[in-house]
Parts: sequence; structure tokens; C-alpha cells
Amino acid sequence: MGVRKSLEEVGGVVRRRRQDIGVSQDELGHLCGLHRTYIGSVERGERNLTLSSLIALSAALQMAPHELLRRAKL
Repeated sequence: MGVRKSLEEVGGVVRRRRQDIGVSQDELGHLCGLHRTYIGSVERGERNLTLSSLIALSAALQMAPHELLRRAKL
């Protein structure tokens, strides 16, 4: 799997989980200390997440980082 496809897979997991827990991109950004436009670019697969961003996002999404990556099939 290429890098771009991997980023899109992770972004899809982030979007689905965010929707499942019923928060907006703005609310998720507030919960994890990231800007809403950053959240949007993650969801579209445009951002290469740092480990610290992955940990912050995972915590805000109420899941472990390894679970987020497992769901993305990485």
C-alpha cells in the first residue's frame, strides 16, 4: 500500500469514528488541541500525521492509537 493510500485509510477511520461519537471537526480539534482545518486535512488523507498528533487524535476519539491503525489496516 502506498503512503497516499495509507493516509487516506487513516483519515477515513478518523472521520468514521468522529461521526460515530457525534462530534464536529471543530469539536474534535478542540478536544485534541489541533485546528479544525488540520482535522479536515487528516480526514482527506492530505496530512502525514506525527506520532504526537496520532496520540492526541486517538485519545480524543476515545481509542488507542494501535486500534486506529488496525482499523486502517496498516
